[in-house]
Formats: sequence, structure tokens, C-alpha cells
Amino acid sequence: MAAHAARALGVEVDLFEAKGSVGRKFLIAGKGGLNLTHGEPRPGFDARYRERAGEVARWLDRFDADALREWARGFGVQTYVGSSGRVFPTDRKAAPLLRGWVRRLREDGVRFHVQHRCTGLDADGTLRFHTPDGEARTRARACVLALGGGSWPQLGSDGAWVEWLRERGLDIAPLQPSNCGFDVGWSEHFAQRHAGAPLKPVVAHWREHGEERSLQGECVATASGIEGSLVYALSAMLRERIATHGEATLELDLAPGRELERLQRDFARPRGGRSIGEHLRRQTGLDAVKAALVFEVLGKDGLNDAATVARTIKRLPLRLLRARPIAEAISSAGGVRLQALDDSLRVREFAPALFCAGEMLDWEAPTGGYLLTACFASGLIAGEAAARALLENASD
Repeated sequence: MAAHAARALGVEVDLFEAKGSVGRKFLIAGKGGLNLTHGEPRPGFDARYRERAGEVARWLDRFDADALREWARGFGVQTYVGSSGRVFPTDRKAAPLLRGWVRRLREDGVRFHVQHRCTGLDADGTLRFHTPDGEARTRARACVLALGGGSWPQLGSDGAWVEWLRERGLDIAPLQPSNCGFDVGWSEHFAQRHAGAPLKPVVAHWREHGEERSLQGECVATASGIEGSLVYALSAMLRERIATHGEATLELDLAPGRELERLQRDFARPRGGRSIGEHLRRQTGLDAVKAALVFEVLGKDGLNDAATVARTIKRLPLRLLRARPIAEAISSAGGVRLQALDDSLRVREFAPALFCAGEMLDWEAPTGGYLLTACFASGLIAGEAAARALLENASD
């Protein structure tokens, strides 16, 4: 997007890509249907960026969700708003948009250099690259770095840039997993029998700033814990709570459609010759994995009291021990601190002109199109600013 914006202003652009082709993470994002952006109106949209809402809002003032949909239409890609508010191409695919985009950039004169992995930045602004033919160096009059965060390292975003940019004096917050799963520490029995089983629907309950909060959604039991869209939406809060307290507790309502009193009354009925597990499932409407979660928390002996069972079903406490490794996360938090950049995303007090964009910056957002939208917007701002820096110097 930075190359797209800079070339549109008439400057010469070279795009260096670590992998053999561009946009691989974009393609992965579209594997299950490209969630390009979200239909939530502003300022609610802006609030999704939490502590960075003010800064990202300024990016969106320049290029928001509506602008992104219009931009996609320029490549013949129509979009629609799904029932959840998420915006998808009508064919739900990423590849047609990426192919058209790359073709347009090539036609416009952007020069692509693939298999050029950036490995360092010298004091004079010279960039070093590892290539199949050995080390290459280039010194541009203006440079936009869009090196990704630390998630999905197999696609190139492994965070290796952190060390060499710190050497150049940039202030960088540690990279952390975002939109990630969490370890719970299941029993071996539960892990073997229920890993991969969906939990839906459930309602998560937690307290934040002294207020009771809740959110309905879906998640998945894993061999080590829990993941899925509901957990991803809360991952920043949960990660921070674990960092502060050593663990975090998330309460799940496993039966959103049933009242506590009904659950207690139904479970208290005589079970006859049925096993306690069969009785639990039949009288409460829980499926196998939800019933197993109740067993996991209460143990067999804890199922003797109907009131305790009903309370656990409505507020099952999950003790989260740690976030899953950053390499497994959908995205990452941390990166170049926004205080190190001006409003055009230019690195302060650095020559030649150096800009940063995308997930390598210190912000995060939930899934749902918010991540991609801010990446597009930051790339546009950095690309335009880099081009203007060149044009202003040329006029001088």
C-alpha cells in the first residue's frame, strides 16, 4: 500500500520482499474468506484499537473502511457486509484482489525485488538485504519499512528486525502475541478426548475497570487450552491480566438459553439408571465437550449438588495460565512505539527519511477486519509522506 500511494504521487518506487512473492500473509488472511474490513461506524470502529484509538483514528481519517471498500471496487472487487458486520469480497477470496493489485503496480512502474530479506540498516541509511546471490545493499532517499510483527514467521514476519532497529536507536515495545489462544492445563483425559471440539454458543463474563462485562461468541477447546474468535476478542485484556497477576480467570456461560433456576431444577430430577454424565447432558442440554468442562472443574464428586452444578454451568471458571507462543498468534502487539514517529509515521531525527507502517508499529486490534484496515491506512499515510519528502527535497 505504501508503494501504491508513493507511486500515485509520481515518485520512483522499488519494493523489496523477503519471500518469493508478495502478499503471502494477505492470502492467508483470506484462506477462510477475506475479511477485508468491518461495517461498524466510527467512532465505535476507532475504539477497537484500545489505547491507540486516538492515533489510529487519525490514520482512518485519511483512509477508513468505506475508502477501503471503494479502493477494492477500483480493482473490480465488490464487497458486502455479513451478518456479523464483517466486510468480505463477494467471492470471499483474497487472490483476485492481490493479483489485480500487483498487476496494476507493475503497470504503473513499481519495481519488485523478491527474495530480498532486509537484515539491517546502516547509520547512513543504507539497507542490507540477504538474497540468493549474497548480500545486497541499497540506499534510498526515502524508505518505508513494513516488516510485519512476530506472528506467522513462516510468511516472513518473525520480528528479526527488532534487534537491528534498536541498534539504530528506535524505541521498540516488546512483541507479544495478540488474537491468540491461551493455555489452561487440561487433564490428559480432557485433552485427548476433546481437543478441537467447538464451544458454541457461550457467553464470556469478566470484570474490567470494576464493571461487569460479557460477550457472546464461539471458541474451541485445544489440546492445551482454548482459542477462537471469542477468546481472540479478549486476548489483549487477558494477556495483560496474566502479566499483572500471573493468571487470568474467564467465566463461561455454557447454556446461554437456560436460566440458573431451570438448570438446577432439571438436574435435581432423579437420574434412575443413567450415568451421571448422561444425566448431566440430557437434563441440561449440554453437548459432550461442555459436559466434560463441568467434570473438569467440579470433578465427579462435585456433581452431587444440583445448585453447584447449575452455578458452574452458568459461570464456569477457566483459569488461563499463559498466552500461546507468538508464532501461533494471528497477530502481534508491540513494535515501534508511535511516540518515536511523527503524524506522517516518519521516524523522528533520522536521515534519510525513514517511515514505518503496518503491524510492526505498537498497536493491536481484534480480528474482524480492523487489523487489515489499519495496516492499509498506515501504509497509505507512510507512502504518501515518503513521496512528499522526496518531492519537497527535489523542489529545494
